Amino acid sequence: MRISRSIVPNLFTLANLFCGFSAIIAISDGKFFDAGLFILFAGIFDALDGFVARLTRSASPLGVQLDSLCDATSFGVAPSFLLYEVCLQHSHTFGILLASIPALAGVFRLARFNVELTSLEDKKYFTGMPIPAGALTVVSYVLFFGLNTSGTLFSQSIDGALVGIIVGLTMVSRIKYDNLPRPSLKGLKESPLAYILFIILCGSVLFTKGYTLFPFMVLYMVFGASRHIYNTIIKTKKKAK
Repeated sequence: MRISRSIVPNLFTLANLFCGFSAIIAISDGKFFDAGLFILFAGIFDALDGFVARLTRSASPLGVQLDSLCDATSFGVAPSFLLYEVCLQHSHTFGILLASIPALAGVFRLARFNVELTSLEDKKYFTGMPIPAGALTVVSYVLFFGLNTSGTLFSQSIDGALVGIIVGLTMVSRIKYDNLPRPSLKGLKESPLAYILFIILCGSVLFTKGYTLFPFMVLYMVFGASRHIYNTIIKTKKKAK
């Protein structure tokens, strides 16, 4: 087997998968916060593999496919399993169906992304909410709201189902969502405000020990949807003229 420099980013990608697998094991053992941390670490490795690939100039079609396969587990199956165990297991078969929506939508989105991929360069935006963002939305809701709810099992199931459905629909939509700022001097010079806002948001999440993450993810979804609706209205008016 020929060893190339692409092995380095691929190892980060496989670390992402290992974290996703570990999250599933933790969920099975009822260690939900540990599972959330594993999914968070998977997200870190997912960001690092692309950064390392660009740094070593070793981005490849194989890396893209490997990344999608790992993401399907870490950001699709693991969050859906967490949603089921915490919010929807009392709904039995119907709960399984509802909890699977983020995983099904996320895998579909990954496949669509790969088919439509025309360049290995980073994009400024994604079509449909990225699956890591969908995973963060589901996980942050489950850990900081689903586990601490004072409502009935029925209301807990309804809330969990709504989160899963909305996240799923957002991922398979054609709404454009901004890519997160990448650590580079060029990106900092081009979008300083985006970097400052991103740092403030990260600081707020750390300061509140994660509680503000879900509201921020909701704002991310709403902002993308609102901008999409606004642009659609503007285009319609231009065509009408």
